[in-house]
Amino acid sequence: MSALGHLRVCDFTGVLAGAGATRLLAAFGAEVIRIEDPVREGRWDILRGARPFKDERRGVNFGGAFNNHNVEKLGITLNLRSEKGRALLRRLVVMSDIVTENFAAGVMERLGFSYEELVEIRPDLIYVSACGYGHSGPYASYKTWGPVVQAMCGITFACGLRDQAPAGWGYAYMDHQGANFMALAVLAAVVHRNRTGEGQYVDLSFTEAGATLCGPDVLDATVNGRSLRRSGPPDSNRSRSPAMAPHGIYPCAGDDKWVAIACRHDADWEAFGGVVKESWVTEAAFATLDGRLAEQDRLDELLGAWTKRRHSFDIAVDVCSAGVPASVVASPEDRIDHDEATEEWGLWPTVRHSAMGNVRVDGLPVHLSRTDWVIERGAPCLGEHNDYVYGDLLGIDAEERRSLKAEGVI
Repeated sequence: MSALGHLRVCDFTGVLAGAGATRLLAAFGAEVIRIEDPVREGRWDILRGARPFKDERRGVNFGGAFNNHNVEKLGITLNLRSEKGRALLRRLVVMSDIVTENFAAGVMERLGFSYEELVEIRPDLIYVSACGYGHSGPYASYKTWGPVVQAMCGITFACGLRDQAPAGWGYAYMDHQGANFMALAVLAAVVHRNRTGEGQYVDLSFTEAGATLCGPDVLDATVNGRSLRRSGPPDSNRSRSPAMAPHGIYPCAGDDKWVAIACRHDADWEAFGGVVKESWVTEAAFATLDGRLAEQDRLDELLGAWTKRRHSFDIAVDVCSAGVPASVVASPEDRIDHDEATEEWGLWPTVRHSAMGNVRVDGLPVHLSRTDWVIERGAPCLGEHNDYVYGDLLGIDAEERRSLKAEGVI
């Protein structure tokens, strides 16, 4: 039994920001029908033919990122520039619970498929429209892309090191955040419809979603009047909130290997000393939290010299075994290939893709005891499920489907 198996989604989302949301719905059983243009390459998701690749094969069905973001979805092609194509979409909307899109503001309206138009044919429709700045306010008509949204919401400024230019995060994490909010909004709207029978329109701004990742920085500026990029703290790898010592990131043996250690209180410090077994851990200056905070520079130097002689995984195991929080600073390779807990959780399941074969993809960081997620099927190849959707769902016979394909409608 799946949690969302009663829902059908007519999905126009793409890349990650939108596709990541419907990916979550599909993992919990919703029938997500991904709609793409059959003729114009620019109408395909740009990730379809983009790296990473499993092997030497290239083309619209071999993009690793597209596969990752569209697992468990169905895929159809539909030309909305044709009247026949628009008629088919209206028939599909009547059979759907949810329409999702993350085009620039105004695209769906120009195609003739605004919320107001679609709700006329499906009154209880949930319609989710997401874009860079949302669909109201002075920036609603502006076009955006990942680095632009990242800059506007504050992430880029927050991620530059002191005295260096703003750097950004190097990846569109605000897209992940936006996708999570988008999925949450869909589920909230579904609950409302279950209770009242009413659908609704959902407007989402990815810039505002990204801004939620900057909460502590915003609070520091508005409450304390402190600029983020200022001299002094916060700096480097030492955390100052809440007050702990040691509480930071320390170098380990090997190239670019590190460990995180947090002694929350004096009891942690005493237990940690039993692991370190160095003379300096018994110094009176380090016996209390106030003393360790006062001597934190010297403490970090001594601790760093100790960790530098040891392997990060060994340190983490020994320190955790003593009851003190610690972890290796894990690289992606560490998490995927060397973490038994991650493997047991099933965070990177293997799916079967029609063209690529078996491929590992992202799982979900949650498990439900009765209606858990399932990720087994790879993303759809271009138009892979045309026969099912147009034939089985809409009842169009094989001869008419061939004619529609020849005309460039599907």
